[in-house]
Amino acid sequence: MSVPHGGPYVDAVLPAGVVRVGDPGGASAWLERAHLAARATEVDVVHLHAGAGHPGPAEPEAWAEELQRLGIPLVVTVHQLRDAGPADHDALLAAVLATAEVVLTLTVGAADEIAERYGRTAIVVAHPSLAVPDPELGAERGLVGVRVGPASGAVPDPVGMVRAALSGALSGGGRLRVLVDAAAAPALDPGIVALADAGELEVVRYGAGEWAGQLQQLHVAVLPERCGTHSPDVEICRDVGTRVVAPSCGWFADQWSDVVPYTNDERAGLDPVSLAAAIGAALTRPMPRPADRGWREEQRTAVREVHGEVYAQVLADRSWA
Repeated sequence: MSVPHGGPYVDAVLPAGVVRVGDPGGASAWLERAHLAARATEVDVVHLHAGAGHPGPAEPEAWAEELQRLGIPLVVTVHQLRDAGPADHDALLAAVLATAEVVLTLTVGAADEIAERYGRTAIVVAHPSLAVPDPELGAERGLVGVRVGPASGAVPDPVGMVRAALSGALSGGGRLRVLVDAAAAPALDPGIVALADAGELEVVRYGAGEWAGQLQQLHVAVLPERCGTHSPDVEICRDVGTRVVAPSCGWFADQWSDVVPYTNDERAGLDPVSLAAAIGAALTRPMPRPADRGWREEQRTAVREVHGEVYAQVLADRSWA
C-alpha cells in the first residue's frame, strides 16, 4: 500500500506485479489507526512517501507504533527533509524513520543528512524519468520561465522573485515568461500585472497536462521553492532539455549536475542579486540536450527492481500479528 496511492513518482517506481490497495482518490483513510487495524490483512507492506506533496498522519508516532503492533512493515522514501511546515515535517520524519524497516531517498546528500539527523542509513535510488519531449515543441534560446501561484512553493515575495528573474533574463540577453496554472487561477500580484502591461514580461496560463511542454519551450527554468530537498521539476527539465536554476537549499544540484544554484533558503531568504546572476550565468550556457530515452528507461527499470527487492525483503521478515 502506497501513501499517497498514486502520482507521477509513485507510478514511476511501482514494480511489476505489485498491487496497490486503497482509494486512488486519496490515501487519508490509511493514515488513521482505526482503518489500519480494521483492514490490516489487506496489506503486506506500507510505503510512505514523506514530503511528496500530501499530508502525513495526524499523529505520526502513534500511527507508526500501530503499524508495528499489527506487524505491517513500513518502508519510507524521504522526498523532502524540509517542508512548508518544518515542525510538523520534522515530527513526521522522526516518528516514521524510527520504526521504518527500510529508508529510501533520492540523493547522496539527503542520505548523509538523514544519517546525521536521524541515525538511519538510507538507500539512494535515482529519481526516474517523468516526461517525454514533445517533438512538435521547440525551445526558444534566451527564454526564462518562472512559475507563480500555489504550485510555486513557499515564496513569500513573488514580486521580488519575478523582478530578480527579469533582471537576470534581461542582463543575459533574454526575456522572462511568468507561468501560471490556469486551474488554480490565482490572482496575480498587481506588481506582476504592471510589469506585464508595460511589456517587460510575458504571462502564460497553462492547462492540465501542459506543464512539461511549458518547461520544454524554455532555455532556463527558475525553480521558486524556498525550502525543500528534491524536485520533480528538475527531472522534467532533464527529460525535455531545459537548464535549471534552483535554490541553494536542499539537494537539487545533487539530482542533476547541470543545475545552477541561487541563494534562497529558510534562514536568509531570497538573495535577488544571486538569482539574477544565476540566470545570467545559465543563459550563457547552451541548452542541454534532452535525456537519452534508452538510459532513462534503463534507470527506471533499475529503480523498480530496487523497490521490488525491498518489498520482498521486508515481506519475508514480516512478523504476523
